[in-house]
Amino acid sequence: MSIQTLTNTIQFSPISNIEEYNFHPVLKRFYGMGVQGLVRENIQNSIDGKLVGSDKPVIVNIETGDMKKNSIPGIEEIEDHIHSLVGRNNYTKETIEHMKKSIKENNVRYISFEDLNTRALTGARNGQSNSPEDTFGIYAYNKGFHSEESDASLETARGGSHGIGKIASNAASDIHLMYFANCDEHGDQHLGGTIQLIEHIHEGSCYRASGYFSKVQEIYGGQTKYIPFENDFDQVFQKQQRGLKIVIPFFRKEFDNEKNIIKTVCDNFFVAILNGSLVVNINDQELSAETILHYMKNPSYYEQDTTKMKKEFTQLYVDTYLNSEPKDLVVTNGITNFNFKLYFVYNEEIPKGRVAIFRTMGMKIEDFKVASNASKPFNAVLIGGAREDQYLKSLENESHTKISHESIDDPQLKRQARQFINSLSREIAQIIEEEMKKNNPTDGFMDTGDVLYTTELSFKEELKKSLGTVVINKGKSIIKASIDSPSKRVAKGESNKNGGKRTGDTDAQIGLTRKKDLSDEAEESKEVFSVNPNLVERIILPNKEVVQFNFSALKEMKNVEKCDIAFRIVDGKGDEYPFDLNSNYDTISDRKSQEKYTVESHMVKDVNINEGVIDLEIEFNANYNRSLKFIYYVEV
Repeated sequence: MSIQTLTNTIQFSPISNIEEYNFHPVLKRFYGMGVQGLVRENIQNSIDGKLVGSDKPVIVNIETGDMKKNSIPGIEEIEDHIHSLVGRNNYTKETIEHMKKSIKENNVRYISFEDLNTRALTGARNGQSNSPEDTFGIYAYNKGFHSEESDASLETARGGSHGIGKIASNAASDIHLMYFANCDEHGDQHLGGTIQLIEHIHEGSCYRASGYFSKVQEIYGGQTKYIPFENDFDQVFQKQQRGLKIVIPFFRKEFDNEKNIIKTVCDNFFVAILNGSLVVNINDQELSAETILHYMKNPSYYEQDTTKMKKEFTQLYVDTYLNSEPKDLVVTNGITNFNFKLYFVYNEEIPKGRVAIFRTMGMKIEDFKVASNASKPFNAVLIGGAREDQYLKSLENESHTKISHESIDDPQLKRQARQFINSLSREIAQIIEEEMKKNNPTDGFMDTGDVLYTTELSFKEELKKSLGTVVINKGKSIIKASIDSPSKRVAKGESNKNGGKRTGDTDAQIGLTRKKDLSDEAEESKEVFSVNPNLVERIILPNKEVVQFNFSALKEMKNVEKCDIAFRIVDGKGDEYPFDLNSNYDTISDRKSQEKYTVESHMVKDVNINEGVIDLEIEFNANYNRSLKFIYYVEV
């Protein structure tokens, strides 16, 4: 087939002047997700497009290869626009230079995603119609908006909802370029495409950042609309069977890894594949219900020793999903109960406990950490129904890789989301505890009276030592505590680890201690430090308490303006236990600004540090035990 040579094929909307000098922020976020974000988004879109009523699996063919630059439609215009870009900050300057360097190559890499047994985009003949029924126009010419199914049950089952996931394909290209070939129910074949640049001046005129591979048609009153090209282009861009094909030229070298693509498909879609609703072919490798276990058992793809499975859990999930009977799990958001099936396995050899949360379409949302149980020896897969899918979608981030309450603006919905996530952790934690008791039965009975009595006396003595003077002020007790931890107090003159003598610990000497054993309860990108009690002042009042942390002399906290603080209970023996803040405190706020902080289970999020000092004002509820003793952890 001959290659079309076209002019005026890349359409940028003219503007009066340039105001925005940055690339679309979603480009950077999807680039940071690597090839995983790209593969997830495109396969999810293919599953969403499944033919209604068909019992055939959705087939996605992923192909990587080389192509001639001059076979790319509109490439000369694209080069002209890229050469006209001018960066105004370091990020845009570096990105533009990379684009200009990449565009010089004559042979370029590409990746394509072609789906079969799917509906394809509709209404391509109508172009930019702005009709919700014409999905081609929505996909081709809109951002931040996705077409909705007329059938509510189909819309609920869909993976996408934010309308920006298609930018993942642009982010995978060195020059932010992608094309999509469509063959619809009428057999019409069209080709569209987008490029994401920055606002720029080209041949004396100012243009928006987004360019569209399209024709322009005049309609009436001087108005115009975009109309797609009929597909008569190079073979790589051809789509002759009903469905959609994404083509990404200038495929990034750091994304171009067949093994990682195969693993991404397995990690995120094994439920859909095992259920027979999805088949994925990567070049000459087939991932189907019959073949996927071969990859699971291949040590070049996945770790085979259970005791070493600390970062990748797919092998465990697959085994759990195939070989365990599901349990009924009810999770509430305080208003509505949601019913899930939990596939659960307890195995002492498992080093890290995770729950794979799946949509009914067979796509994984995240590896969920159960609060205070991230290092327990279990593995689980959680799948709900249509109603559960709909609620999970409302909690997902824009890349569908995590459930959270943080992006929800409505206070009531935010509170319900937080309660749902806490309830999910609590219900699964109860199952973990029951399984641990079954697998670790007691050997017999013993009289614990003396032990409890001794422990209580010890605790009272240690508490007495750690508390300051009790002051009576107008009949009300005020307790000031330095909360030195009995298990970690070092006496004056005691030898330190280096053999030297301490003449009394100062804040600078003790400071913060980096902790590794809590890393699973923290965000993995953060460092966790235990706070020495000498840095904490605590005043307990009748209905609230004030806690001050003074980090002003610590180099670890220099230039740190925000942190997260974890609360843990410490008993008379120095043992630590999780503490649920939501169940004991009504609010935690900044004592000076009165800003209320977000609380997640045992953690206070995004706490302000002013000149090295944190001032917390905590209002507790009727459940709170004033005699509790805490140790604090800071995450920065």
